[in-house]
Amino acid sequence: MTGGIIMVYQVNREAIRRRLDAVPELAGALRELAERWSGTTLEGLAQERALHLAAEIVTDVGSDLIDGFFMRDAASYGDIVDIIAEEGVIGGDLAAGFRELAEVRGQLVRSYTEWPRHRLHPLTAWLADGLERFAREVNAYLERELGPFVAK
Repeated sequence: MTGGIIMVYQVNREAIRRRLDAVPELAGALRELAERWSGTTLEGLAQERALHLAAEIVTDVGSDLIDGFFMRDAASYGDIVDIIAEEGVIGGDLAAGFRELAEVRGQLVRSYTEWPRHRLHPLTAWLADGLERFAREVNAYLERELGPFVAK
């Protein structure tokens, strides 16, 4: 018999599931914004909120994973994305888009008076598919590491 170490992770799968459950509706809204964009103030405000929500979902889920799996501490929103990519939760190409989203989040919350509200941000169209892929990759990672999810 070997003296191996057994890791007990404290992953809040229910919280992650609730956050990922918001992805389909948000992805649909992002898709619709990109397809119907005419540059109105209302569309601009909707785009800002959708980008902000996308950033919060990615970083909240990332933080839950980092905490639950005892990954290295994150120093910033972009670092959260880097850590989950390094740990194999998401692919590098997906991580690149989410790093950009982390930068956009900063602009949305700190430089909102200068935000070009009338222009469609390139991430808006990309995020619809990017968020759906993020949800699939996170769920696949959780299944690999912890097995199937069983709601309590």
